[in-house]
Amino acid sequence: MNKYSINIIYVLIMVATIIIVDIFKFRNQFWERLIVNISIVLVYLTFYFIFIKTH
Repeated sequence: MNKYSINIIYVLIMVATIIIVDIFKFRNQFWERLIVNISIVLVYLTFYFIFIKTH
Protein backbone atom coordinates (compact mmCIF):
# COMPACT_ATOMS: atom_id res chain seq x y z
CA MET A 1 0.00 0.00 0.00
CA ASN A 2 1.25 3.44 -0.78
CA LYS A 3 1.31 6.38 1.60
CA TYR A 4 -1.84 7.94 0.14
CA SER A 5 -3.93 4.82 0.80
CA ILE A 6 -2.71 4.55 4.37
CA ASN A 7 -3.64 8.18 5.01
CA ILE A 8 -7.14 7.72 3.62
CA ILE A 9 -7.73 4.58 5.68
CA TYR A 10 -6.42 6.35 8.78
CA VAL A 11 -8.78 9.32 8.29
CA LEU A 12 -11.74 7.00 7.67
CA ILE A 13 -11.01 5.11 10.89
CA MET A 14 -10.81 8.41 12.78
CA VAL A 15 -14.14 9.61 11.36
CA ALA A 16 -15.78 6.27 12.16
CA THR A 17 -14.52 6.49 15.75
CA ILE A 18 -15.92 10.00 16.15
CA ILE A 19 -19.31 9.02 14.71
CA ILE A 20 -19.59 5.91 16.90
CA VAL A 21 -18.71 7.83 20.06
CA ASP A 22 -21.18 10.58 19.14
CA ILE A 23 -24.04 8.20 18.49
CA PHE A 24 -23.60 5.89 21.46
CA LYS A 25 -22.34 8.18 24.21
CA PHE A 26 -22.98 11.88 23.67
CA ARG A 27 -26.14 12.22 21.61
CA ASN A 28 -27.69 15.26 23.34
CA GLN A 29 -24.69 16.77 25.09
CA PHE A 30 -23.11 19.44 22.89
CA TRP A 31 -20.13 20.61 24.93
CA GLU A 32 -19.11 17.15 26.12
CA ARG A 33 -19.36 15.85 22.56
CA LEU A 34 -17.26 18.73 21.23
CA ILE A 35 -14.54 18.19 23.84
CA VAL A 36 -14.43 14.44 23.20
CA ASN A 37 -14.31 14.94 19.42
CA ILE A 38 -11.41 17.38 19.71
CA SER A 39 -9.64 14.96 22.04
CA ILE A 40 -10.09 12.07 19.60
CA VAL A 41 -8.66 14.14 16.75
CA LEU A 42 -5.68 15.17 18.86
CA VAL A 43 -4.98 11.56 19.86
CA TYR A 44 -5.16 10.42 16.24
CA LEU A 45 -2.88 13.26 15.13
CA THR A 46 -0.37 12.37 17.82
CA PHE A 47 -0.29 8.72 16.77
CA TYR A 48 -0.07 9.74 13.12
CA PHE A 49 2.98 11.92 13.64
CA ILE A 50 4.68 9.40 15.92
CA PHE A 51 4.06 6.14 14.06
CA ILE A 52 2.85 6.67 10.50
CA LYS A 53 4.62 9.84 9.36
CA THR A 54 8.03 8.52 10.38
CA HIS A 55 7.77 5.36 8.28
